Amino acid sequence: MQIDLSLKPSDLKNKLSHFWQLSGQKILDIEKNYDSTKGAPVFTINGKYSSRGWTEWTQGFQYGSALLQFEARGDEQFLNIGKENTLKKMGPHLTHIGVHDHGFNNISTYGNLLRFMNEGLIPFNEWEQEFYQMALKVSGTVQGSRWTNTKEGGYIHSFNGPHSLFVDTIRSVRILMLSHFMGHQFKGENDQVISLLKRGFEHIKATAKYNVYYNEGRDKYDDWGRTAHECIFNVNDGNFRSASTQQGFSGFTTWTRGLSWAISGFAEELEFLAKVPENAFPEGFSKKDMLAIIEKAARATCDFFIENTAKDGITYWDTGAPNLYKLGDYKSADSNPYNDFEPIDSTAAAISAQGLIRLGKYLNDEKYIQAGLTTTQTLLSNPYISEETTHQGILLHSIYHEPNSWDNVPEGQKIACHESSMWGDYHMRELAIYIDRMIQGKPDYAFFNCMEEFRNK
Repeated sequence: MQIDLSLKPSDLKNKLSHFWQLSGQKILDIEKNYDSTKGAPVFTINGKYSSRGWTEWTQGFQYGSALLQFEARGDEQFLNIGKENTLKKMGPHLTHIGVHDHGFNNISTYGNLLRFMNEGLIPFNEWEQEFYQMALKVSGTVQGSRWTNTKEGGYIHSFNGPHSLFVDTIRSVRILMLSHFMGHQFKGENDQVISLLKRGFEHIKATAKYNVYYNEGRDKYDDWGRTAHECIFNVNDGNFRSASTQQGFSGFTTWTRGLSWAISGFAEELEFLAKVPENAFPEGFSKKDMLAIIEKAARATCDFFIENTAKDGITYWDTGAPNLYKLGDYKSADSNPYNDFEPIDSTAAAISAQGLIRLGKYLNDEKYIQAGLTTTQTLLSNPYISEETTHQGILLHSIYHEPNSWDNVPEGQKIACHESSMWGDYHMRELAIYIDRMIQGKPDYAFFNCMEEFRNK
């Protein structure tokens, strides 16, 4: 990508204002017209949200989007939409034992509501605060129980089964941190206390070691910062066996949304663990070593994004997609979501942009900050922001599962394009909140702001 080194957050102010205007209209359209009996909305088909039964991981983004809209514009109808639906519909997500997505669904809803209370956006109420805290405590424990032991520690296994470590979960593991530091105890057989913080650290270490590559001769495709979507382990002896993927082209190419989860997840953990005192770390883990592991993974994945992304900072769906070569030197040209050969995944760019800025601020490195702002400027412009009043999505050109052909190919097009997804729309709103706060000189938006003791550090 070509990084705009002169771009300032304030340069995006007008685009952000327009974005929030469009965003509110689309949230109300979904609330009014989407048939919730079909399940959670996942992605659009010809501009209308539809469901897709695979795992229930997007409902928190639906109601979390309404909460972020309230935060941005102060319109209480969106607070009511987010709050009431969290109360009525999010309960099953707290005890869902079959997914690795607790840090998505429940921090986006219960976590944001608790953050609002701590930041003074909504009135303080002790029982309401306790309700949100208990929800996060339970969610973190249920997520932490989804565990596979390895030779070196272990990991939270994906919905694919105990053999499967997904790179996605690096951004979901934060729910274990919240549960632990809210004082919750996870107990097993014979009342054994199982440290959620230790499990979180072990998961981070496993992801950094196996899902991220460092140009250290691991295999023929070991490029600095490349990620594998899935890593397969032998559950009988705990040994790593191979790289794999569910939604990318192959285990030896980089599915860019998986890359984006790594970029945002590692950057967030750096921010958080820098605030955790050394004496709070579990036995066998030093703060210095953990921060070094996470920083290396964060730098590598951000560098890979910058080096393997179109000129304007937008990613195609996989850096090894088989027809990318037909686009020529696609990294030296602006992205083209309406090309004839391979789809864009704008959601990977939106998720990555936030992580790039976070890492840049943590390291005091302008390169990463400016890369994130460059990507954001593109995403806030045509052809990525949906101006159509009949289209329920806000961020266009999302891809869910290209190998399975789940994504809609509009009439007259040869590839999937011009559609949105609930995770893409939510993370675009989250990115907009982050930059809004930069412009206003407010403390950074962060998941751990829902805990008073870390918000003020």
